[in-house]
Amino acid sequence: MTHSRAQPDAHPAALPAFRTLLERTDWASLATACGTGESLPAALTRLTDPDPTVRESAARDALGAVTHQNSIYQATVPVALCVAAVLDHPAIATDRSPADGTTPRNAPTLVRLLDWLGDTARDADDECVALGERHFGADFLDEYEEMRAFRNARPALFSAVHPLLGHDDPDVRHAALVAAVPLVEHPLLTGHRADMAGHARRLLATSTDRRHRDRALEVLEAWGHDTSSLEDASDIAAREHYARLRAARASSEGGYSEDPPF
Repeated sequence: MTHSRAQPDAHPAALPAFRTLLERTDWASLATACGTGESLPAALTRLTDPDPTVRESAARDALGAVTHQNSIYQATVPVALCVAAVLDHPAIATDRSPADGTTPRNAPTLVRLLDWLGDTARDADDECVALGERHFGADFLDEYEEMRAFRNARPALFSAVHPLLGHDDPDVRHAALVAAVPLVEHPLLTGHRADMAGHARRLLATSTDRRHRDRALEVLEAWGHDTSSLEDASDIAAREHYARLRAARASSEGGYSEDPPF
């Protein structure tokens, strides 16, 4: 497919091959955070380079171009589809966290790409739409074509993330879960919630990562699960800390603590 602008209804649930996406997208016509996307094909291609240093640089170039102030750009959807299409590439799939449990200087490429997909999906989730409609009116999503395009692409993105929920590396499993949570808001994917809840419970039984634990607890609560038995002391402390921050912010802003979404 060729993109002359955001095309909100152009993405089926099946994920096209990486090379097809790369070659059939008119990158130069698509807006990014700081221009157009003509340099994106080269950066996206380098994501699968055997050298992890090259992959790290490629991720900065490719993802940075469409990452700014929680916005979705015309180039965001094709970049996201290309990222999803390379998650199973051998150069990426074999890039692991250290076996000794130490934290590497930079996250493995697979984890980094999953983190970006999750963050971007969260910038287009139902909560963001509801917030946008409160601030900008009921036609918010109709006018924000780029966000609508991303939301329509969620089944295709999920098809690539879903197999990684069972990955043998816990960092990958947990990053995949956090990425998948906002994707399964799509009406075609809500049937996966029961399985996702099981993954969230397993994460809470093993992970000490604050961000991952927050997201797992948040989604379980949103889906009506009792999380009281799943919280540990750090979760309770974090919850109380967040409550104090919200109260302080509301007080400093005269009781108003909700920002416009973009």
